[in-house]
Amino acid sequence: MGCAVGQTGATSAGEDAASTGAGLQPPTVQGRTKVEQARLSPRRWATTLAVLAAASLFVSIVCLQFGAEEIGLTQAVQILFEALGRSQAGVESFGPAGTILLQVRLPRLLLAFMVGACLASVGVALQALLRNPLADPYVLGISSGAALGAGVAILLGLTGSVLAFSALPLCAMAGGLLSVLVVYRIAASYGYLPVHTLLLAGVILNAIFSALVMFITSIMEPNRSFGMMSWLMGTLTAPDYPALLVLAGYLFVGILVLFRQAPSLNLLTLGEEAARSLGVEVEAVKKAVFFTSALLTGAVVSVSGMIGFIGMVIPHAMRMTTGADHRLLFPASALAGGLFLMAADTVARTLLAPAEIPVGVITALAGGPFFIYLLMSRKGGLAGC
Repeated sequence: MGCAVGQTGATSAGEDAASTGAGLQPPTVQGRTKVEQARLSPRRWATTLAVLAAASLFVSIVCLQFGAEEIGLTQAVQILFEALGRSQAGVESFGPAGTILLQVRLPRLLLAFMVGACLASVGVALQALLRNPLADPYVLGISSGAALGAGVAILLGLTGSVLAFSALPLCAMAGGLLSVLVVYRIAASYGYLPVHTLLLAGVILNAIFSALVMFITSIMEPNRSFGMMSWLMGTLTAPDYPALLVLAGYLFVGILVLFRQAPSLNLLTLGEEAARSLGVEVEAVKKAVFFTSALLTGAVVSVSGMIGFIGMVIPHAMRMTTGADHRLLFPASALAGGLFLMAADTVARTLLAPAEIPVGVITALAGGPFFIYLLMSRKGGLAGC
């Protein structure tokens, strides 16, 4: 990439545009002043993430109050401080409220944040890779493949553990990986990975896997079938802390792998040929992003079911807010996705309490109209890839 610097004015402008990540399309540069203003400064990066992190913390504390039994804000904060101070006696003094908050609501809230952050990060990566703002794990069939793997495990009763690892997440990840392998194999028959072929293959595979999931659901016993349908609509249940810690480590590593691709994804917004001329190994980046996204999606689907629209809407909303430089867009979308799913899950479990609405229904009802609004307010802005 360094050899391209300084050769011509056009090359210099192209490299500046790549470093800012000015959009999914090759950006139009009108003078160096505009480009320099769009540069990502360390101060803007830190300020944006600090604001989003503070907002996420505030929303999480607010969400902890709501449920079948309402816990006041002051009491919730006191319980959290007692828990952080490892004062078991202090926590027990709050009675059932302490148990509900620490054993049910807090782990579920943390799970919601991690799932939302992961789905948003995968959405950012896939949209950048395919240069299409409609790309997400569901469109490409990754989620339906993971759901099929989990569905087969449930049908066969594979709910135990394999070498101390739960079989259900392993089967879901295997299903997501199978989906990627099939799509990848179809696209690779061209000798490389054409974007439009990846999208088309993903859509077709999504339809096939969704039909197989519905078939599996239809032959289950009625009670298990109802649970399967609820899970497919997106459901979060409070995990224990050791399982939550393992999942957090796994998702953190996967998101970090995607984040490391941010400079290459910035250059890919200029087009594959331009990115190659600037030193990007395009096919290697595609493989890394595609397979990492599959493994992350499989892990998420196994614990939350199929939660839609986060991987599509959140990256686009943050791109409008923070710009399209993936060095900022990745962490900003992760924080915003976690914040959004925490709020959506709180609505899902309190709106009709004590009954619970699948959180996937809430995200669809919130994300669908928002995305329609984006389509109507930015005519042509989402088209073309």
